[in-house]
Amino acid sequence: MKKTPKRLSPGELEIMQILWTNGPVSLGEAQVAIGRRIGYTTIQTRLNRLVEKGLVARSPERPMKFSALLEPEEASKPHLDMLLDRIAGGSVVPLVAGLVRNRKLNRDEIASLKALVRELESRGEK
Repeated sequence: MKKTPKRLSPGELEIMQILWTNGPVSLGEAQVAIGRRIGYTTIQTRLNRLVEKGLVARSPERPMKFSALLEPEEASKPHLDMLLDRIAGGSVVPLVAGLVRNRKLNRDEIASLKALVRELESRGEK
């Protein structure tokens, strides 16, 4: 049974991003994806810790393949909650406004935001 972490460390997030992007990877493939700026044993330690936390699965075959058990949305929630509390005092509007006003959004991003607002309206959320 996977656990939802309070927050993942930057190193853990880096490993998870590789798994979300590439799917199951071996230790060597993870090191290549990181760009070899981190030692092999450091990557191995991070993967093993994620396995121990129940956030990553390890296959029995050799070479072992590691795969994410945690979805990106689940991993981002504690980080976003912290950001919301610390930056915007718990209010979503100033945080979202600050993010979208200071960046160029493409049509797909704008359409996704509109769809999200429509979804929230249809559920009766304010």
